[in-house]
Amino acid sequence: MIDKIRKNENLETAVFGGGCFWGIEAAFAKLKGVESTAVGYAGGTKDNPTYEDVLTKKTGHAETVKIEYDPKIISYQELLSVSFTLHDPTTLNRQGAVAGSQYRSIILYVDDAQKKDAEKFIGKLSAGKIFANPIVTEVKPLDVFYPAEKYHQKYFEKNSNKSHCLI
Repeated sequence: MIDKIRKNENLETAVFGGGCFWGIEAAFAKLKGVESTAVGYAGGTKDNPTYEDVLTKKTGHAETVKIEYDPKIISYQELLSVSFTLHDPTTLNRQGAVAGSQYRSIILYVDDAQKKDAEKFIGKLSAGKIFANPIVTEVKPLDVFYPAEKYHQKYFEKNSNKSHCLI
């Protein structure tokens, strides 16, 4: 389960995946109310995967971003909305030029309230036909979040002159 040790007990956790985690982390990190972000691997079966393990597409993990946020400033629903603007939730195992199950659209909920909110959000988008194609976003419980290697953390921020993952 997700760690419960936080500097500020008033913060909550959200975990999303939707393509290359570098650009997604950079976008979330700029939001008012987001206290911290970390990129990592979640949603799979291999313990303590490395980046190289995840690239094999055999771990079941997705590239994800863990967000610690203040719900008094930004809501989980607002984070969901941002997540769905950062990637195409209708493409299976692909975001732009990057392909593979590690780049899938995924919401990893930490409690029943997040699950309900995520399913309701997707239901509204689907009913409103916001996207031309069906939403394929996976919604599943977060068992464990494995932080990615140090060089991946804040990668976009440290390498903003490169065009690796465009937001």
